[in-house]
Amino acid sequence: MQILTKEQLISELKKIKNLGWIENARQGNVGGVGNTLEDLLGIEENNLPIPNAAEWELKTQRIETSSLTTLFHMEPSPRALRFVPRVFLLKYGWPHEEAGIKYPETEMSFRQTISGKDRSDRGFKVVINRTEKKVLISFDHNSVGERHSAWLQEVKNRVGLGELNPQPYWGFDDLFHKAGTKLINCFYVQAQSKKENGKEYFKYEKILMLQRFSIEKFLTSLENNDVLVDFDARTGHNHGTKFRLRQNKLPDLYDSVTEI
Repeated sequence: MQILTKEQLISELKKIKNLGWIENARQGNVGGVGNTLEDLLGIEENNLPIPNAAEWELKTQRIETSSLTTLFHMEPSPRALRFVPRVFLLKYGWPHEEAGIKYPETEMSFRQTISGKDRSDRGFKVVINRTEKKVLISFDHNSVGERHSAWLQEVKNRVGLGELNPQPYWGFDDLFHKAGTKLINCFYVQAQSKKENGKEYFKYEKILMLQRFSIEKFLTSLENNDVLVDFDARTGHNHGTKFRLRQNKLPDLYDSVTEI
């Protein structure tokens, strides 16, 4: 694989931007927008042909999508407790919608996308404690919606209605290390998509060079409801805890944003 300078890579991206509509190289593949760009660049998946490639990531997104982008997976501390399966699922879980159908009748679920701005209808919220340098999950039974009253009674019977004790958390340093190694610098490419005669086409329209991931901007985005914490566990499997980002908000996490 030929190694390009960063400037040469930028030049290649500009050429692709000027090509107009390009057929999806991986028809039917949700990740086709990224795969097609990698094919055009002649690179293997997320293996940028530039010096210090480990410090850069190539991220692509369809302009019209409203779906959340997963930034990274990271389970909360205290890790030894295995908090999601042993506390959230056992003490705050509810019957899985497919319990007794696809899964055993006893299958429980804990699926919550939690914001730092408003509490969920089950009373959960992301809280930033800058003094202790922690991102915590908080529970307040007073914020639970009426439709979950039966579940709230179950929680009361299992563990009581107080704050989570201990509260699951992520330390600022751990978050910065995790996000910083994965997102330190980024080429962020957005594409339009269309379908013609049953085939999908992409038009790579906007290319941003994002530099220096900022933990403070990340925390602000958590508070602003632009970054969310996503739990997705059931009795038989914990799908992992994800930090997820709203559409078009990736540039807000960096100190330097350059359109190319």
